[in-house]
Amino acid sequence: MPFENMDNKKFLGLLIPRTGFYLWVILFLVAIIALLEWRVAIPAAVLLACLTYYYFSTNRKRKIEISSFIENLNFNIDTATKDTLLNFPMPLAFTEINGSIIWYNSSFKDISETGEAFDEAMDSVIADLKGTINISEMQKGILNGISKQVEINGRHYNVMCNPARLDTKKDSSSLILIFYFIDITQLVELKKLYTDEKIMTAIIIIDNYDDLMKSMQDSSRPQMLAEIEKKVVQWMSFSNGIIKKFERDKYIFLFEQKHLKSFEEKKFEILDSVKEIDVGNKIPVTLSLGFGLNGESPAQNFQFATAAIDLALGRGGDQVVVKNGESFSFFGGKTRELEKRTKVKARVIAFALRELIDHSSSVLIMGHENADIDSLGASLGLYRIVKSRDKDVNIVLTRVNPTIENLIMRIQRDDKYEGLFKNRGEALESVDKKTLLIIVDTHRKSFTEIPELVDSAGQVVVIDHHRLGADYIQDTVLTYQETYASSTSELVTEIIQYIDENLHLSLIEAEALYAGIVVDTKSFTFKTGVRTFEAASYLRRQGVDTVAVKQLFQNDLETYTNISSVVRSAEMVSSEIAISTCPPGFKNVQLIAAKAADEMLNLSGIYAAFVLCGSGSEVCISGRSLGEINVQMILEKLGGGGHLTVAGAQLSETNINDAKVKLKYAIMEYINEFNKPNA
Repeated sequence: MPFENMDNKKFLGLLIPRTGFYLWVILFLVAIIALLEWRVAIPAAVLLACLTYYYFSTNRKRKIEISSFIENLNFNIDTATKDTLLNFPMPLAFTEINGSIIWYNSSFKDISETGEAFDEAMDSVIADLKGTINISEMQKGILNGISKQVEINGRHYNVMCNPARLDTKKDSSSLILIFYFIDITQLVELKKLYTDEKIMTAIIIIDNYDDLMKSMQDSSRPQMLAEIEKKVVQWMSFSNGIIKKFERDKYIFLFEQKHLKSFEEKKFEILDSVKEIDVGNKIPVTLSLGFGLNGESPAQNFQFATAAIDLALGRGGDQVVVKNGESFSFFGGKTRELEKRTKVKARVIAFALRELIDHSSSVLIMGHENADIDSLGASLGLYRIVKSRDKDVNIVLTRVNPTIENLIMRIQRDDKYEGLFKNRGEALESVDKKTLLIIVDTHRKSFTEIPELVDSAGQVVVIDHHRLGADYIQDTVLTYQETYASSTSELVTEIIQYIDENLHLSLIEAEALYAGIVVDTKSFTFKTGVRTFEAASYLRRQGVDTVAVKQLFQNDLETYTNISSVVRSAEMVSSEIAISTCPPGFKNVQLIAAKAADEMLNLSGIYAAFVLCGSGSEVCISGRSLGEINVQMILEKLGGGGHLTVAGAQLSETNINDAKVKLKYAIMEYINEFNKPNA
């Protein structure tokens, strides 16, 4: 029975908690009255009895009302809760810990493919996920507050999960997962539209412009440029972009980002298209393209494009580099580098290097880890340059390996080279902000003998002949990166000739430089141009003994036998590419791997060879090619680098069999990319 009014409720609320106490007081008073005058106590006793009855009667009715009210309230809440879950505006599903659905609402049924999802696992209900969602992985991730974006029947959802327990048990049997599917289709489509319509920048350069013009008659040059522009305009016309020539051999290209995918799917066919131009030119036209996107502004996109085109040229040209924020993508790069005929750059570099040496307090020269003859030869050449400027200089060398052991022994026997080399601790202790650090035969910080030196030195110079990789050292005061050169020793030899006319090399220094050229050209067979022979001729005039140089590379009978066994165990992974491995227990495994790869190229039908060897916790790969196959691009997929014909890679925390499988995948990926019909 409802209360009569609010005043009664307030009054009874004050009265009821103390009614029992009052009745005891009245009973006590009635007893006293009865002792004094029993006749007067009779009406009082009757009144007390009435009050006591009323108290118990009213109290019982109130308990019934309260109980009924609570029952009705619980029922209403349960009804509202069920109605809310059933009619929840977003898809909702309850699953067991293993992913089996135990309940779902009508909105979830609408988005599920089958409509009969009750006993099916989550990954089978949402068939459109196509493997993008793994229930066990999802549970682990989502329980840590991670959500997952999925696509179902053309709509996008942000899937979130909340764990709930059915009882107080702590085991997984009492745990259920509540999945919420938040529709974000409009947001995704808007984001895609925003991304697609962003303007990106590309720079296109005719990277052999000077040589191309020299190979033609004056009357044909305008026609050549017109043909190039025609090809480029036809290639980009579908994008409705803007292309503008801003230098004699450079174009800037602006277009919407959504068209980049089409260019990539067609593998930037402009690279091959311009090679078909024939208007009397004796050499084919090659282009390099650099793309910049996802910068914070158009100016930054232009900076990205500039960095990308520099990287493309540093890798030999005839390729495309896409810089997306901090990441790089590479396309093309199948042709050999063209040798530059002018020595102007070498003279400019020599002058700049001399100035840097003169203004430094000391000089450290550092090559790549596991130094080879080219790295050490170039270091010795630079050592002589610094010494001629009366500056303190040391070569950083942490470990002597078999490839340089003979040369190191010759250096150590000569007293004037005492204290030439510094180990890790000595180098880190001596370097300061006034130290000039010259890095040779590598441009990657992680490949150097001591990467920490790069950050500690005040100024850094890089001299290298390898194709530029994405992780090149950027904060340098001087970079001499010439991919056409046979070796770093060749570059240093050219610099020596412009540093000082009166500079003379010692016999060890000259022979070390000469040996570096011989090794990297495979005795003047690969990557040998006019300037290579000019550098060798200069070193020969400095007194090089070719027989003494040859003795630096002589193998003992055991090494030669091991090389032969590696070649004998080679297997073909395509009609042109061979792979072999060095068995465990071989001494000088890296030397054997490199020489075995060279020897395999002497076999008929093999155009590229790879040899794997275990070295401590790493697996080293030596790659060699005759030029038709780009071993650098293959080993770049495994974190390595090098040249079109000579490259290497190091795989950490893997065994040789796993590394071999990874190498085979990289080779097949390369073959598929370039659609080699004979592979």
